[in-house]
Amino acid sequence: MILAKVVGTVVASQKAVQMEGVKLLLLEKIDPVTLKGKNDFVVAMDAVGAGKEEIVFYVSGSSARLAERTKGLPTDATVIAIVDNIEKDGLFTFQKDN
Repeated sequence: MILAKVVGTVVASQKAVQMEGVKLLLLEKIDPVTLKGKNDFVVAMDAVGAGKEEIVFYVSGSSARLAERTKGLPTDATVIAIVDNIEKDGLFTFQKDN
């Protein structure tokens, strides 16, 4: 699983039929301590209803097709979780409601 921040959406009016209705998110990988972006981006299918500015986990490769929402879809990256907290060495580096 890879930690990232939702920084936008991607709209494609022409796409494979099985992709219709699937939200595409633009993600930026982040440092888990500083939460700073790594200037490394990926487009991922959304399996959990994530929104802009949320911190998420995404999976890539064959794992991206294992989520219920993406079974059988042509994807190489899928958002599978919205992060509530990140803790390192007993200190929270991120809390969703703060």
